[in-house]
Amino acid sequence: RHPGSNPGCIITGCDWESHRAAHNCPSVVRACQHLMMAKRDRPYVDKYKGRITSAGQKYGVDPAVLGGIISRESRGGTGLVNGSGDNGNAHGLMQVDKRYHSPKGAWDSQAHIDQGAQILAGSYSDVERKYPHWTKEKKLKGALAAYNMGAGSISSYEQVDAKTTGEDYSNDVVARAQYFKKHGY
Repeated sequence: RHPGSNPGCIITGCDWESHRAAHNCPSVVRACQHLMMAKRDRPYVDKYKGRITSAGQKYGVDPAVLGGIISRESRGGTGLVNGSGDNGNAHGLMQVDKRYHSPKGAWDSQAHIDQGAQILAGSYSDVERKYPHWTKEKKLKGALAAYNMGAGSISSYEQVDAKTTGEDYSNDVVARAQYFKKHGY
């Protein structure tokens, strides 16, 4: 079952039958879309696997989650123009927002991926302080939402993605991270 999906909506695979069976479970269709995008992005994200793993170890972040962020934010770099996205406001594979952070390193460098991992780890700490009673899984989803929109945008777990890009950021990254985890991250 996809985290955050409706009760009873089971993901059995991302094929035609799953999509057809999901007509009453839109979260399944979205999860399948996220997984298909991760699959498409994997060859590009794999180019940075060593750097992703190193950053994950350094900052205590699951490399699969970093891979999921890179897939969502930049499609493994294929969605960038000269290393930038979001109308020039975001830098690199992990789309570090230039309005709130001074970008470190080249768009695909170890320094950049380290910075993204450090921002995510800081977001996790912020969410942990704000919601100490949340489970680790909820804190991770909160940290992902905070990575996207800032910890101040989170008012409850039920609304964790309400202010994120596409209103599905944490669910999307978690689905992609699950894919990357199954593929050696």
